[in-house]
Amino acid sequence: MSDTPKTPDGDRIAKTLSRAGIASRREAERMIEEGRVSVNGKVITSPALNVTAADRIVVDGKAVRDPEPPRMWLYHKPAGLVTSEKDERDRPTVFASLPEELPRVMSIGRLDINSEGLLLLTNDGGVKRKLELPSTGWLRRYRVRINGSVSEAKLDQLRNGITVDGVNYQPMIVTFDRQQGANAWLTVSIREGKNREIRRTMEAIGVTVNRLIRVSYGPFQLGALAAGEVEEIKQKVVRDQLGIAKPEQSGKRTVNRPVRKAGKPRPTGKTTRR
Repeated sequence: MSDTPKTPDGDRIAKTLSRAGIASRREAERMIEEGRVSVNGKVITSPALNVTAADRIVVDGKAVRDPEPPRMWLYHKPAGLVTSEKDERDRPTVFASLPEELPRVMSIGRLDINSEGLLLLTNDGGVKRKLELPSTGWLRRYRVRINGSVSEAKLDQLRNGITVDGVNYQPMIVTFDRQQGANAWLTVSIREGKNREIRRTMEAIGVTVNRLIRVSYGPFQLGALAAGEVEEIKQKVVRDQLGIAKPEQSGKRTVNRPVRKAGKPRPTGKTTRR
């Protein structure tokens, strides 16, 4: 008879809450520690608990539904918004500006306040983590406007990989597009997406970025999506790109949402749940 302890059934409670679109794993762990989560009528304060579909989970007095299938949206982030749910300086956030009818979503990666363009959103914490990993290897392509002009020799520093203030940046794909008066336009593709990577490396070769637009993230394209608009990615495309098996038919049909403009901004910091 084996002495190996049996692995508890189910998944960790924080993972379950993330899959249900309540919060990221880290946020869910904080909610648990704050005593906001109960399982089968008992408040829990430690995330070291596995739960199954048979357990009744309640967060802030509301029962948690079974998790939806992973869903993703394209969002055209305008400049001037912070990619976080709350901002210490009370600046406007992406999540306060999304349409009211969206479920609770998380961003896949970030764009800084002055950057714009494609931001992927998802209801699934597992999808978020997977697509943010450098090992996923998805190329992120940007249109970059710089003040001044730059030689091919300088751009070769970026193409070969560059170290700035002790941080190593992987080789980039850089194309010089055109000079436009005092500015020049480049197309830059990267795989890592370190914090302010393009801005910092451009400064290292002697130019300043004055506009940064993400136009694609892996296979997903910004296309003609207008600033502030959201479009849900078709479920089949999400499954194909993420290698997710098609769920069994349950009679419930998920409708892909059309492109729509964000409505009146929500108050900063407000969390929307389904």
